[in-house]
Amino acid sequence: MVKPKHIILGVHVTERLAHVPQVQKLFSEFGCYIKTRLGLHEVSDSVCSTNGLMLLEMFGDETKAYELMDKLNAIEGVEVKAIEFTHPAS
Repeated sequence: MVKPKHIILGVHVTERLAHVPQVQKLFSEFGCYIKTRLGLHEVSDSVCSTNGLMLLEMFGDETKAYELMDKLNAIEGVEVKAIEFTHPAS
């Protein structure tokens, strides 16, 4: 039996404040396919970065992961890359 692929999407957003509303809308639309979401951005006492990086661990139908990826990549200021792991049959 072949196990499903493990798909991680890395989502890089520039000018977060301008682009995050569209990104968040898609995250909500595809919420049932996102198992884990981790947001990373530089922050200190004096600065909050305008760029951000999110890692999404996808769940379920893998076509939904790539549909989300395509829709996110269509947003100006957003770049998405996929990491895909396959699991050997056991």
